[in-house]
Amino acid sequence: MTPAKHISIRNLDLWYHKSQALHDVHLNIECNKVTAFIGPSGCGKSTLLRCLNRMNDRIPNCHIDGDILLDDKNIYDADIDVVQLRTRVGMVFQKPNPFPKSIYENVAYAPRIHGLVGDGAPMDTLVEESLKRAGLWKEVKDKLQEPGTALSGGQQQRLCIARTIAVKPEIILMDEPCSALDPIATAKIEELIDELKKEFTIIIVTHSMQQAARVSDNTAFFYMGKLIEFGNTKAIFTQPKQQQTEDYITGRFG
Repeated sequence: MTPAKHISIRNLDLWYHKSQALHDVHLNIECNKVTAFIGPSGCGKSTLLRCLNRMNDRIPNCHIDGDILLDDKNIYDADIDVVQLRTRVGMVFQKPNPFPKSIYENVAYAPRIHGLVGDGAPMDTLVEESLKRAGLWKEVKDKLQEPGTALSGGQQQRLCIARTIAVKPEIILMDEPCSALDPIATAKIEELIDELKKEFTIIIVTHSMQQAARVSDNTAFFYMGKLIEFGNTKAIFTQPKQQQTEDYITGRFG
């Protein structure tokens, strides 16, 4: 049986002005799985990630050809509401970026402006649930009115994850979410990713092949803007089909 395809990328090309950054990418992302994008710096993995919630729209002279289908609807169609798209496809960035607000308000802000729940008990419940799912509730439940920026780096990143899941997305994009964190905080985020995939489809860009091997179900290897190989993570790391993949994984380049 063919696995469910939540995101289907077809014939995707992307240019920054006259420089082509992605070349004819074809990729199907499965529901409720963790998909890792790996490859050397500048290979296109973060560029592709930003295509999935149209963050590249903000970059001048960025031009995209091809289709990205979210449940069979092209997210680049003219009738797509980009704000609505970004509630369905949330993003966690490389560096933790909590709002300069209280821990509570960091989580409550987006659900409030999107009108998902009212203030009072419904919002309290949503904030608590989101912090619990991000593995942070026990650490912050007695200091919800303290600033989110006062938390440690690892806690700030889990707060950003709580903020993302509070609007109930279907997909979570993570752009090197552990690169600014120490090993203990990284381990907590990796445990969290494993837990979150029960509810969300997760796509993670990582420079760490060890991390990709630990957390992902499927791995896509990119080189110079091209998708070289995609498949089950264990197979990619133990029996790659492409020589370029094997050379990268074994440290011959990159």
